Amino acid sequence: MNPNTPPRKFSVAPMMDWTDRHCRYFHRLLSQNAWLYTEMVTTGALIHGDHHRFLHYNAEEHPLALQLGGSNPRELGLCAKMAEDYGYDEVNLNVGCPSDRVQNGRFGACLMAEPELVADCVAAMNNAVKLPVTVKSRIGIDDKDSYEELVHFIGTVANAGCKTFIVHARKAWLSGLSPKQNREVPPLRYDVVYQLKIDFPHLEIILNGGVTSLEQAETVLQHVDGVMVGREAYQNPYLLAEVDRRIFSIDKTAPSRAQIMEQLLPYVREQLTTQARLNSVTRHILGLYHGEVGARGWRRHLSENVGKAGADENVILEALKFTLQ
Repeated sequence: MNPNTPPRKFSVAPMMDWTDRHCRYFHRLLSQNAWLYTEMVTTGALIHGDHHRFLHYNAEEHPLALQLGGSNPRELGLCAKMAEDYGYDEVNLNVGCPSDRVQNGRFGACLMAEPELVADCVAAMNNAVKLPVTVKSRIGIDDKDSYEELVHFIGTVANAGCKTFIVHARKAWLSGLSPKQNREVPPLRYDVVYQLKIDFPHLEIILNGGVTSLEQAETVLQHVDGVMVGREAYQNPYLLAEVDRRIFSIDKTAPSRAQIMEQLLPYVREQLTTQARLNSVTRHILGLYHGEVGARGWRRHLSENVGKAGADENVILEALKFTLQ
């Protein structure tokens, strides 16, 4: 890893349909040090599809991790090598997603029932690249949710060369609950993740799940090496503006919302010249003024006007007027 790369003390979770390259560029304007993750990309999409479309990103996004979905060690090794060739800083294996579609492909959270297979996958990826290979998991699945089973999973995969585990502090129900319900219904068990760090002090343990403030993140960091924030970082992105100062102890003033938009506008203009739709970018910034005066007008103006013929940066400039009231 580049010695100048920040530690994984704070990261934004990979979120399907949300954390695309436009979203990540926007988030990078808010924090220079938070780790950013792609949406999960399947090995099949990279090997048999337009891999450049999935792997292309903006140079400003570093530190950046590619999250892979798959269970074939050889294919995961090939895709990890693609990630390395494209300059990613980390490749992450998804062993936490509970959706039916993912299960049907035999990857995601269902792999927690097969720790030896996950270990083979990690070993193949490590043999293919020099990048850090990390795993994102749950604390258990269905009735395989004892702490002993989790320890066996972590230990088995660690022996294959994985040094970093991002652990969603909820178990996953693979039948009967939707992916959305799996983010809300099973109880959060931070104590389980904290115990993992005690029992595996040599591993980097990062907690994911339910963190909604930097105060909460600071508390979590007293017990583990890092914290990963998902929906709150997307729906209330200005949360990220204080991450560099509060989490990474960097002496800098948080950029204002207006400054962030001033920096984003050139990117918007550039993307529009590539035939990208304005909504491709603006859908990620709707929450920037969350809780602020004019937030409703900001969201409404963007939502109602970005799809109109000829929509350009002026739609954003007009929306900003609502925040000045």
